Amino acid sequence: MNFLENIRIAFRGLGANKLRAALTMLGIMIGVAAVITLLSIGDGVTRFVADQFSGLGTNLVFILPDREQPGPPGSDSLSESSMTLRDAGLLADPGLVPGVEALAPVMFRQIELQYGGNVHTVLARASTPNYAAVSNLKIARGRDLDQADYDVRSRVIVLGPDTAEALFPADVDPLGHDVRVNGINFRVVGLLTEKGAAGVGGSQDDIAIIPLTTAQERLFDARSSTSGDYLVDAILIQAADDKAIDGIVIDASEVLRQSHNIAFRDDDDFQILTQADFVQAFGAVTGVLTLFLGAIAGISLLVGGIGIMNIMLVSVTERTREIGLRKAVGARRRDILGQFLTEAVVLAVLGGLLGIAIGTLGAVAVHLAVPELDTSVTVNSVVLAVGFSVAVGLFFGIYPASRAARLHPIEALRFE
Repeated sequence: MNFLENIRIAFRGLGANKLRAALTMLGIMIGVAAVITLLSIGDGVTRFVADQFSGLGTNLVFILPDREQPGPPGSDSLSESSMTLRDAGLLADPGLVPGVEALAPVMFRQIELQYGGNVHTVLARASTPNYAAVSNLKIARGRDLDQADYDVRSRVIVLGPDTAEALFPADVDPLGHDVRVNGINFRVVGLLTEKGAAGVGGSQDDIAIIPLTTAQERLFDARSSTSGDYLVDAILIQAADDKAIDGIVIDASEVLRQSHNIAFRDDDDFQILTQADFVQAFGAVTGVLTLFLGAIAGISLLVGGIGIMNIMLVSVTERTREIGLRKAVGARRRDILGQFLTEAVVLAVLGGLLGIAIGTLGAVAVHLAVPELDTSVTVNSVVLAVGFSVAVGLFFGIYPASRAARLHPIEALRFE
């Protein structure tokens, strides 16, 4: 008996018990749909995380203090950070660290903005005029911070679109108006374009940028209690190209170790990370989460497979006389085995195909609910789902098919 004939018989058997076949396929259908939807969500989250870090800029290297010890009671939490403005000057020297395109030391601080009766708390970035370019932030209207603002410690501020919307009425143009920053007047000189994404340090649309010198001397106590150097939270370096990143990491590490007088065998008091490090770390987390969710969804496939085994055992019992008759007229053991295995696989594959359709609809629904997630179904997930369906059909169909193939023709013909 050839393969096509087995398929024809399988469809004829399923057609004779349509409701039973539909209920049997339901478990496989739900399992495959869940796997497809959850894998698409996991892939979407991974792509979303990668997009967030690529949206921060290109070829970035992040240098952060590794340890922060609390200062005296009432002192600034930054007072014992290991990163200083002097470090930023050394790292900007092309003779010490070649391949640096731009560099921006940054302080991240919560500030309270006030305009009229509106008050809004935001995570401010206090930095140099390079910060917007390094962080891939663009000015929609007005201007960016310039070197003169930095040198004379100007009280100027650039606002993100969400920040401006929270502070100013719709009929008021923020440009040229003063806002109070922790009680001190700052002039709004620029408005950022909308990025519609969140990155390191919070939303890229709800931010405020002020000159680093102004923040260090007029807003916060940002000097080291031991050396008197101005301290920063991080130093962002933009490499000239992706090939220069590895060299910058090595050179920057050597410069900082010498600057901080770190002995040969002592640990660094800083850490250097690249965008690839962040993406890899978050990708590992989302990968584990996707695998965990997929394993949970796979339980439905297991339940569906047990349902297929149960129905095939019932089918073998109901068709015992038919099996005996076929053996009596010359059907071999492998013919009976192939017939029932084909029926089991057909049940699983039909359920899997319906599950793929439902899972695709589920992925589309998730994307409509959360537009930031690209939950498109990949070819790999479809191939995985079909492969799983075939494997489930084969695995759970082997025992019923073997049981049918082992029936003795005379005993099968006598079965009532």
